[in-house]
Amino acid sequence: MIGYKKSLSEWQCLSEVKMGRGSPIPPMLRRKIVEQYQKGVSQRKIAKSLKLSSSAVHNIIQRKTILDAHDLRALRWHCITYRNATVMEITTKWAQEYFQKTMSVNTIHRAIRHCRLKLYRSKKKPYLNMIQKRRCFLWAKAHLKWTVPKWKTVLWSDKSKFEVLFGKLGCHVIRTKEDKDKPSCYQRSVQKPASLMVWGCMSACGMGSLHIWKGTINAERYIQVLEQHMLPSRRRLFQGRPCIFQQDNARSHTASITTSWLCTRRIRVLKWPACSPDLSPIENIWRIIKRKMRQRRPKTVEQLEACIRQEWDNIPIP
Repeated sequence: MIGYKKSLSEWQCLSEVKMGRGSPIPPMLRRKIVEQYQKGVSQRKIAKSLKLSSSAVHNIIQRKTILDAHDLRALRWHCITYRNATVMEITTKWAQEYFQKTMSVNTIHRAIRHCRLKLYRSKKKPYLNMIQKRRCFLWAKAHLKWTVPKWKTVLWSDKSKFEVLFGKLGCHVIRTKEDKDKPSCYQRSVQKPASLMVWGCMSACGMGSLHIWKGTINAERYIQVLEQHMLPSRRRLFQGRPCIFQQDNARSHTASITTSWLCTRRIRVLKWPACSPDLSPIENIWRIIKRKMRQRRPKTVEQLEACIRQEWDNIPIP
C-alpha cells in the first residue's frame, strides 16, 4: 500500500515507474496533488515534478475543488429523488443554483458517476393504479397455496404482435466521424411496419397450437381461434384430464358471446387480474421468439411467419 507521508521525490520515482499513459492515478497521489496546489505550488510545477501531464493535474484539482463530499451527497440525493431528470436539467435547473457555482454538463455527469450512479434506459412496465395493484396482490395471495401439480393443469394462452424490422438495427452504430451520412450508418424505420398477430397456448405438458393472422381480432374471430386451436391443443396435451384455461382480459376475451361459448363448452377459466402480463409464463416464450427474430431478421411478412412457426416448433418439450 502506498504510504501517505512520502516525499515529493518518492512520488516522482513512483510516477516514473508505474504511471503510464491511461493508467489510473492512485488516491494518495491525488491527495498529494491537491495538497501541493493548496500550498501555492502551480499546476505546471506539480505536473513537472511528478512526471504527469498538465491536463491530468488540472482535472484532479478541478474535480477536488468544485464539489466536495457534502456536495456529492446532495447531488446523489437529488438524482435519486428525481430519477427521470436529464443531466442538462440537473445542471441548469438545480446544480448551479444549489451550489452557487458555474458548472458544465460534463462536470455534473462526472460527479454523477463519482456518486456510483449511471444513466440507464428505463424498463417498460404496464402502469398499475392502486386498485389494479390491490387486485394483483389479492390474486397472488389467493393462489399462494397452489401446488406444482395444480399449476400443471393450467393451459396458458396469449397473443402477441410481431413486426418486420426493416433493417432497424438499434440506436448505436460503429463509425468514424466522417461516416455519419453513409446509408449503412442510418437507423432506418417506418411509421407503420408490416406486422402479424400471433396467438398460442402452452402448458407444462408441452406446446400447443399456433395461429397467425393480420390485423385485429373481434369476439367472433376469437371464438373461431378457440375452436380450431385451443380445443385440439387441450385434447392433445391433457388427454381428457381436467384443466384450467387461462386468458387475459382483452375485449374479445371478456365479451358476452365469448363467455357464453366457454360456459357452453364447460371450460373452466382462470380468473386473471388486469395489466399483469408478468404473471403468465407464456410471456417468456414471446420474448425468446422475438429475440430470435432480431437475430434472423426476416425481411417480408411471409418470412416472418415462417420464422415464427419454426421457432415455435423448436421450443423444447419438457
